[in-house]
Formats: sequence, structure tokens, C-alpha cells
Amino acid sequence: QVHVVESGGGLVAAGGSLRLSCAASGHTFSNNTMAWARQVPGKEREFVASISWNGDSTEYDDSVKGRFTISRDNAKNTVYLEINSLRPEDTAVYYCAASSFPKMLATIHPDFYMYWGQGTQVTVSS
Repeated sequence: QVHVVESGGGLVAAGGSLRLSCAASGHTFSNNTMAWARQVPGKEREFVASISWNGDSTEYDDSVKGRFTISRDNAKNTVYLEINSLRPEDTAVYYCAASSFPKMLATIHPDFYMYWGQGTQVTVSS
């Protein structure tokens, strides 16, 4: 089992940058593929990025390619999401998720994740 806690959200002006962090606990973290998803009120949760258990593969939603970068440091049990060129439409609660199965390739398919954090709010002002 993996427990995750997100941090790093905040209020930022359009065009700015943020780095979100996801601290994980649990002896299986290094075997878990990790992902970031976001949700705005009234809409479904949207997966934006994933990174494989060993960091060798990543996957991004088309809407964030080129602006979002996911990375991980297994020694620190932490996953990061670097967000650049922020837009007002990036405003959302951002969630970190850990995969249900070990040693998967990166995937933004929601069916593969079962461990979720409480989220961190990102607000982008225009």
C-alpha cells in the first residue's frame, strides 16, 4: 500500500511556473508507476502525466505536452510535476496517484490507479 501527500500548489499569475511535489510512503513506492491528475468542480478528473516505476517512460495528455514535466526521485520517495507557462485553464485541484500494480509502464489510463492523495489547489490568475 502507498500513501501519498501532495504539496506545492498556490496562486500564480498566467505565464508563471510551479513545481508540485508528491511525497509517498510505503515500501512499494519504487515499484509503483505514478501519475498526476487534476479536477475542476463539475468536471471529471483528468489525468495529465504519468511516470513509470523506474522513470524510464512518461506519458502526457495532449493538452499539457511541452508545458508539464513529470519526474521522480525514488531515493526520496517523491514525484514531481513541473508546470510551466501556466494558463487560467490549468486552475484545478491536482492529485497524485500511485498504480495498483507493480512495475508498469507509464500510463494515464485511470483504471490502473488506486492510491490517491488529498490534492493541492493550483489557481492561475489571468
